[in-house]
Amino acid sequence: MTAALDQALAQIRSDVRAAHAYVVQPSAGLLKLDAMENPYRLPAELQHALGERLGALALNRYPAERTAELARALARHAGVGDEVGVTLGNGSDELIGLLTLAVAQPGATVLAPVPGFVMYEALARQQRLAFVGVPLRADDFQLDEAAMLAAVREHRPALIYLAYPNNPTGTLWDAAVIERIAEAAPGLVIMDEAYQPFASSDSLALMARRKNVLVMRTMSKFGLAGVRIGYLLGVRELVDQVEKLRPPYNISVLNAEAALFALEHAEVYAAQAAELRQQREELFAALQALPGIDPWPSQGNMILARVQDAAATFAALKARGVLIKNVSAMHPLLANCVRLTVGTPDENTRLLAELPSCL
Repeated sequence: MTAALDQALAQIRSDVRAAHAYVVQPSAGLLKLDAMENPYRLPAELQHALGERLGALALNRYPAERTAELARALARHAGVGDEVGVTLGNGSDELIGLLTLAVAQPGATVLAPVPGFVMYEALARQQRLAFVGVPLRADDFQLDEAAMLAAVREHRPALIYLAYPNNPTGTLWDAAVIERIAEAAPGLVIMDEAYQPFASSDSLALMARRKNVLVMRTMSKFGLAGVRIGYLLGVRELVDQVEKLRPPYNISVLNAEAALFALEHAEVYAAQAAELRQQREELFAALQALPGIDPWPSQGNMILARVQDAAATFAALKARGVLIKNVSAMHPLLANCVRLTVGTPDENTRLLAELPSCL
C-alpha cells in the first residue's frame, strides 16, 4: 500500500509537492475582519426575492446565454461600451490563472510590485513561469518607478500586474507612474481593481488609451464574495484570447442569476460601499490616536498597520473573539504588520475596544 502511494505521489510535480496550499483561517464564532469582505447582507425583502428567483432556475440545464448576458451587464455597470471585450472568471483568481496560461511560453516572465496579492506569483509558478517581484517604496508603499522600469527593461515581462488599490497596503499608486510603466511594457498590463468600490479613481481611461492595458474587477468586494464572479475588460482582440481558455461552464446558473440580481439593485451595494468608505476614515482616525499602532492611509476596505509584535497582537485579538490578518510574514516590508478589514460601525467599535489591550 505504501509503495503504491509513493509511486502515485512521484507522478506529482516536485514543485507542487513542495508547495503549500492557500490557507483560509477558521472563523466560526469570531468577529471576522480578516478577508476584506463586505459585512452587509441584503435587506430581508431582497433576500426573499432573490431566493424565489434562484428557486425558479432550470438547474438541470448547463449555463448558457445567461452567462453572456451577465458579461455585458457587468461591462455596462463599469461604464464601457459594447466595443470593449469582457470575459468572466470564477472570481479574479481564475482570471489570473487564465491570463498566466495565455502567456505560458518558454522564458516568459510575470512581474508585479511586492508586497501584493499572493496569487500573482503562485499562479505564475504553477505554469513554471519566472516571477519577478519589485519592492515598493518602504515609507509609503508607492511604486518605485526607477526599479519598476529597470525590471521591465531587463526581464521584458509578458504580464505585469498592478493592483489599484493594492492589497494588503490599500495604496492607490501614482497614475502618472502607472502610465509610464504601461508605455514601457512589452506585454499585457493588468490593472487589478478588486477594491474599486472603495477607491477614488479607476483605470478605465488608461485602458482606453493603452491597448495593452486590461482591467480586472470582481464582485467579491461589491458584496458577493460567496458568489465568485470576476470579470476582465479590455480591447476585444486581447480579451478574446483569454476567452478561448475559459471553461465553458465556469459560472453556474445560480451564481450568474445572483450577480444579475445584484446589478439590478446596484444602488443598495453602492450605499453599502459609501458607508464602508466613511467607516474606513473613522477607523483610520481612531487607530492614529492609539499608542502602539501605526496605520497607513487606505483606498480599500482594509487598513494596514504596524504594531510592536504582529503575532502577539493577532493571537490576543483572536482570544478575545476578533479575527484579523497577520501579514508580517508576506514580505520584509511588512514586518510586524497586521491588516484590519473595515466592518460595520458596531464591528469597528468592538475592534477598537479590544485592540488597546492587545498591542
